[in-house]
Amino acid sequence: MAGGAIINSSGGKEYPGKMTFYVIIACIVAATGGLIFGYDIGISGGVTSMDSFLKEFFPSVYHKEKEDTNTNQYCKFDSELLTLFTSSLYLAALVASFFASTVTRVAGRKWSMFTGGLVFLVGAGLNGGAHNVLMLIFGRILLGIGVGFANQSIPVYLSEMAPAKYRGTLNIVFQLMITIGILVANLINYGTSKIAGGWGWRVSLGLAAVPAAIITLGSLFLPDTPNSLIERGHTEEAKEMLRKIRGTEDIHDEFNDLVAASDEAKTVKHPWRNMLERRNRAPLTMSIFIPFFQQLTGINVIMFYAPVLFKTIGFGSDASLVSAVITGLVNVIATVVSIVMADKVGRRFLFLEGGIQMLICQIIVGALIGSMFGTSGVGNLSKTRADLIVFFICIYVAGFAWSWGPLGWLVPSEVFPLEIRSAGQSINVSVNMLFTFVIGQLFLRLLCVFKFGLFFFFGGFVIIMTLFIYFLLPETKGVPIEEMILTWKKHPVWGKLITDEDVQYVGRNNAQNA
Repeated sequence: MAGGAIINSSGGKEYPGKMTFYVIIACIVAATGGLIFGYDIGISGGVTSMDSFLKEFFPSVYHKEKEDTNTNQYCKFDSELLTLFTSSLYLAALVASFFASTVTRVAGRKWSMFTGGLVFLVGAGLNGGAHNVLMLIFGRILLGIGVGFANQSIPVYLSEMAPAKYRGTLNIVFQLMITIGILVANLINYGTSKIAGGWGWRVSLGLAAVPAAIITLGSLFLPDTPNSLIERGHTEEAKEMLRKIRGTEDIHDEFNDLVAASDEAKTVKHPWRNMLERRNRAPLTMSIFIPFFQQLTGINVIMFYAPVLFKTIGFGSDASLVSAVITGLVNVIATVVSIVMADKVGRRFLFLEGGIQMLICQIIVGALIGSMFGTSGVGNLSKTRADLIVFFICIYVAGFAWSWGPLGWLVPSEVFPLEIRSAGQSINVSVNMLFTFVIGQLFLRLLCVFKFGLFFFFGGFVIIMTLFIYFLLPETKGVPIEEMILTWKKHPVWGKLITDEDVQYVGRNNAQNA
């Protein structure tokens, strides 16, 4: 057949085809699943800073805040029940991601998205109508199940639908939707906090049903990826889908590579056990440590506790919500930068630059808060220092939003071979949710104990994670997803774990296509 794949500068194939309008629309619709995760991150912190919500469900925290004006600023919101409300979602998402792996592999990626959206929709209704803490937490568990299913399937879907040279751009749209969800939630919180009668928090929580409805309905119209269709035995349908999404009849080479990867995958009966094989150590390591480090940047501390954090360090209630809106807007804009740059400068550059930027900002913010409140937690925040804290937190958020934020979802979703891709993404999601849960559950307590030193605590982890990327992550930009093992093979560390036999099916298929 005329045409065929060529080798690009990244060492991988570049298949014929183009970025089609069909792929763009499908990826945007799928990526809207990020709205549910982002909306929840943004809404939780805002709601827990509302007096009416605290009075209704957490009166001890409310009275502690209102009645004791001399309370240590670091410890105002130290309540295990309050943090359980916020972080219970992430524990549920952790468990759900493992069930989502099976659904994603057996039924296809779109049905995992549909399940996630539907369950999240029910949880939003429960939260909006909650009358006690038990109902509130049960609703959040349902939200967590929805997030687990969506976050497990969407990055895989995006990575499989996108042409290799645009994979970073399209995959990061998922992170963009997360940041838009956070921003919208912050704006809604600001508006609902002014509703007379103290029921604004119900509107904030209940409106989570809107992004849930978008992904639930949208997923019904999504096509399956060619990879998933081949994996489930629908080869002719997969070939037709590949022609449609690549906008060309010359799909012979890419289709053969997908079939070869699927045939290899069918020899694997136990993907979870196969995950532990030497040749899969590299992607397994990335799927564990990248989400682990992503949470230890401290970003979720900033994003879902932003209003509480700003209120704690001396901002008024309105000012704290406005500051959270500002950081949310920065988050969205910086994520757009990542969309533009990820497939140009590569993943490694963004990871390393973002790490350095976050570290500098954490040191400055910690020093500013420490100089104001010391270790006693007693003091007043001047307007100048308050403005400086918001400024450097915004620079920190920008550094995260064009590095660890989007790449923390992109890289683990693109490095696994087909036979363990669903299982690998489940590990990525579960580790992410586990440490989001741990940090969410411990943050207010850690703030009370470590005080301003908490920013230096996270800064120390930023140093470690930046070194991790520098020494252990190869550049994955432009490498076809089914040929990623060749990239690991060339790496000075991971190449020692991969034999020539492990890459034989890729080499054999390349020879057939030549």
